[in-house]
Amino acid sequence: MEEVIIEAIAERKGKNIVSIDFSAKQFAMCKKFIICQGDSVTHVKSIADNVEVFVKKKLKESPWKKEGMENAQWILLDYVDIVVHVFRPDIRDYYKLESLWGDNISTNYSV
Repeated sequence: MEEVIIEAIAERKGKNIVSIDFSAKQFAMCKKFIICQGDSVTHVKSIADNVEVFVKKKLKESPWKKEGMENAQWILLDYVDIVVHVFRPDIRDYYKLESLWGDNISTNYSV
């Protein structure tokens, strides 16, 4: 699933894509976070919509939960094992998810 999500983000020119791996943690809420950003509210929404379409088309799965579609500052798509976070740059800088979970293995993707 991670590859499909990364492909969907890349297709919509999502930026600064990072995957944080929680699988080694005993009580983790999920296996991975995939974090990226878009330049504007429209861009953030477009990325999130494309992730949802790609995953549905290629893997026949829908998000268990999604949040933030109304204002598109920070959209969260929860696929249970993988949680996708699509941010506007200023919101991503404010919350600093990568710093909060910095002791976990992370992978940066350049697309």
